[in-house]
Amino acid sequence: MKRRDFLTAASGAAIAASASSLPLPGLIRRAHAAGSGNTVKIGCLFSASGTMANIEGRLNYVTKMAADEINAAGGVLGKMIEPVITDPGSDWPLYAQLGKQLIQQEEVAATFGCWTSVSRKSVLPVVEQNDALLYYPLHFEGEENSKNVVYLNSPPSSSVLPAVEYLMSEEGGGAKRFFMLGSDYVWPRTINQQLKGYFKSKGIEESAWREEYVPLGFSNFQTLINQIRDFADQPGGQPIVVLTVVGNSIPDFFREFINQGISAFDVPVLGLDAVEADLEGLDTAPLVGHLNCWAYLQNAPGAKNQEFLAAWAKYVDDNDVPFSADTVIDPMVSTYDGVHLWAMAAEKAGSFDVPEVRAAFDGLSFDCPSGYNITMTGENNYVKRGVFIGSVNEAQGFDVLWQSEDTPDPLPFSPYMQG
Repeated sequence: MKRRDFLTAASGAAIAASASSLPLPGLIRRAHAAGSGNTVKIGCLFSASGTMANIEGRLNYVTKMAADEINAAGGVLGKMIEPVITDPGSDWPLYAQLGKQLIQQEEVAATFGCWTSVSRKSVLPVVEQNDALLYYPLHFEGEENSKNVVYLNSPPSSSVLPAVEYLMSEEGGGAKRFFMLGSDYVWPRTINQQLKGYFKSKGIEESAWREEYVPLGFSNFQTLINQIRDFADQPGGQPIVVLTVVGNSIPDFFREFINQGISAFDVPVLGLDAVEADLEGLDTAPLVGHLNCWAYLQNAPGAKNQEFLAAWAKYVDDNDVPFSADTVIDPMVSTYDGVHLWAMAAEKAGSFDVPEVRAAFDGLSFDCPSGYNITMTGENNYVKRGVFIGSVNEAQGFDVLWQSEDTPDPLPFSPYMQG
């Protein structure tokens, strides 16, 4: 089905947590009472306050859900998993401080954490200096390959480039010009450097793209969307927006897009960081057809996904979780996968010691709710995943527009990176 046919069909289709449930920024609390030698701790380094709270805060709960699931099956090496929860408060230096506390004071066996690349970069020297493990659940810009980080999601070769290539194809609408708008930090700037290198390799002139950045937490997009409108009116072929703003800036951008009456028929938006939770509370009928790309979509087909969605809904109801029981996003699933992959590695190693656990990564596989069997190899700590391109629907979600046939080999370093 061509993109315009898909849009025509689709358009006709009908931890902001309480203070008592999560800690104040900078504090650590245990999710379960400490046992007497019968538990193994894992760290949670996800913000439940600040600009990233609405999306990142959910990952604390899905970590606990995965731990409860493993504990119900007997735990790991005879021990129950004890998550230790933190709240870095969307404050990048605080991630490093709390990561150090988790490793040195709480003596966690592994840490699951970070959303933005700047938070991961803040924690990276901490885990490397302490030879610890950080499981990072976001697709990201690549250009990194640390033995102390498990990259649970996709680098650009497996996510961003397939989506851009799709939009440039006849089926995807034949995009010729690109307005790149991002938050001003490492992930958007690095992605856009790679895209410019990719465009040059395709013979696309520099006049065919434009690059703009806004501060983290930026909300007033009226002027920028006027600029997008002006860009779209110029000659040279079909324009698209490659959107790499993050956090609360994503729904704010889409609200202004709605206000200015620009449709996906006119200027499609590829929201590289947009997830289902960003659409909550929006009237998505005017947004039908805008795109994202991730290794998981809530509407992914298959029994595994239905099982996961039901498990999350039950966990939310049973534990008074302050997030929607009906909304699941990719980084939640990647975090869930990561807890299981860590537990499998520890069991295989017969140890919680990092060198032994790391040596056990080669050959691990897990049936992800995405429907793909995800795997690890001995080459690096990147997880092989499938990829989806989603299209906004009227029900505040993304329909599956395209998905990869298999799980492509991740490339940590892009051949299109520009200096």
